[in-house]
Amino acid sequence: MSVQEKFGRLGTDNAPGQEGRQKVGDLHKLMRGGTLEGVTVDFSHGDVDAFTPTPGSFEVFAEGVQRGGSQAYTEYRGAGAIREELAGKLAAFTGAPIDMDGMILTPGTQGALFLAIASTVARGDKVAIVQPDYFANRKLVEFFEGEMLPVQLDYMGTYGEAGLDLGQLEDAFRQEAKVFVFSNPNNPTGTVYSEAEIRRIAELAGKYGVTVIADQLYSRLRYSDVTYTHLRANGIDPENVITIMGPSKTESLSGYRLGVAFGAPKLIERMEKLQAIVSLRAAGYSQSVLQTWFSEPDGWLDGRIRLHQAIRDDLLKVLRDTHGMEVRTPQAGSYLFPRLPDIVVAPADFVRILRLQAGVVVTPGTEFSPHSAKNVRLNFSQDYTAAVSAVERMVELIERYRA
Repeated sequence: MSVQEKFGRLGTDNAPGQEGRQKVGDLHKLMRGGTLEGVTVDFSHGDVDAFTPTPGSFEVFAEGVQRGGSQAYTEYRGAGAIREELAGKLAAFTGAPIDMDGMILTPGTQGALFLAIASTVARGDKVAIVQPDYFANRKLVEFFEGEMLPVQLDYMGTYGEAGLDLGQLEDAFRQEAKVFVFSNPNNPTGTVYSEAEIRRIAELAGKYGVTVIADQLYSRLRYSDVTYTHLRANGIDPENVITIMGPSKTESLSGYRLGVAFGAPKLIERMEKLQAIVSLRAAGYSQSVLQTWFSEPDGWLDGRIRLHQAIRDDLLKVLRDTHGMEVRTPQAGSYLFPRLPDIVVAPADFVRILRLQAGVVVTPGTEFSPHSAKNVRLNFSQDYTAAVSAVERMVELIERYRA
């Protein structure tokens, strides 16, 4: 594969927050008392203005700035004191011990994902990858010239399970997959893997010696009656797993670009060597903000979950009142992944029409799986009024173009 081909496959047209696809300031105009007419709501990413960052995050950031060089130029893995504090918090959250030397702070969870895949996938390596799942998984495996072995997720199947085809997963492992990459909760569907699914993944990874990269970015934003099972605490060999987390989404700290990866020391060492070349470290001053993570005021996280659940439920009602629309209730995270009814235009054209005629930006389902052409992904971490109105406008266009 040529360099031109590699970069051509990456593509950024549908990446979250692309400037050419937004009307900057429209939502702010609405929040100042303007009308909904002409307002662009960008469901490709969350709105950090609708959900403010965790209390004290800016003050801690400013303290890091005041410390100057000692905070700006940390170890490539990140400041030791911050990693030591995080090791205790994340061990308690995930249910298994963490050695601070088996942890690296990265420029966002996207940075952690890049480093993890780059540290485990070489040209020709086989990689088991879920469909649908986070779009960067596929793009990074392709970029590093790995061979993808797709594993289907029947997310519209039995509630209480993510719907992973475990037989297909074992087949991929039998075909000598070296790595398995997946997100839990699943992005884009919001499904959460059951304990039985997680235990089986751990068993199969151990049986076939597969390294697992588990993206758990939304594992704190869980709705009622959902049990979350951490892979690293359920029988997997600690030498065969990397867990990725971060405070960017649930905590609205995206602008600080912070991610954390922890797990197999040999892989963390590789990730550090690569980070030292690619970006040196997570932004030094920003690292201080991690001190507020898992230390929010009592009730703060519960309140944030309630606000998101209210938006989720009202958007689901609008979508389900639309004949032919299929959508699963997300168990966690802030994504909806509805399947459109039959319309007279191609789904890709409908996405463009939706942006131009209704001021609504969504991410095409094909970013997450070639089997999801009729789906779109909506990040509903938005201003409530704007989000509901935007989905109502989307439904109006569906009716206009219904087959």
